[in-house]
Amino acid sequence: MSKTTVVSTVDNITLVTLQGFPANADSIAKIFDAISGYDINIDMISMAPTHGALTGLSFTISDNDLIDILSFTSSLKKETNVNVIVSSVNHKISVYDPVMKNTPGIAAKVFNAIRTTDADIRLITTSEVEISLLVTEADFDTVYNAIVKAME
Repeated sequence: MSKTTVVSTVDNITLVTLQGFPANADSIAKIFDAISGYDINIDMISMAPTHGALTGLSFTISDNDLIDILSFTSSLKKETNVNVIVSSVNHKISVYDPVMKNTPGIAAKVFNAIRTTDADIRLITTSEVEISLLVTEADFDTVYNAIVKAME
C-alpha cells in the first residue's frame, strides 16, 4: 500500500436494517428526513438489490442514539410492514487512501487479509478512496489487526 494509507476505527456503532422497505427514492428520503428529526447523524448507508418493489436498507448511527432510533423504529413497525433489525456495539474499520481511485486490487488486498478471520462482517460500504467495514465487537481486534498487517 502507499504511504498515504490510513486505517481508522470508530467504536460504539449501531446498525439499523429495514427489510421489506419500499425501493424508491421517495420512501428513502422520507425515512432519512424522519430520522433527522430525531437529531440522529447517519454514517454508512447501504441498499441491497431490489426484489420487486422492496429492498433492504441499512445504515449506521452512534450507539449514543440507540434510544432515539428505537423510538423511531417502534413507530415505523406499527405503521408499516417493514421488518426492523437493530444491532449495537459494533465497530467501523475504514481503509482510506487517495490512490485507491486508480489502483486495482486494493479491495482484494483488504478482503484477502480478513478471509481467514471468520469474522461477522455486518456491512460494507465504499467510495473511490475508502473501504469501510462494520464488524461486531467480538471480531474487531482480529479484523483490525489483519487489515493493519496487510497494509504494512
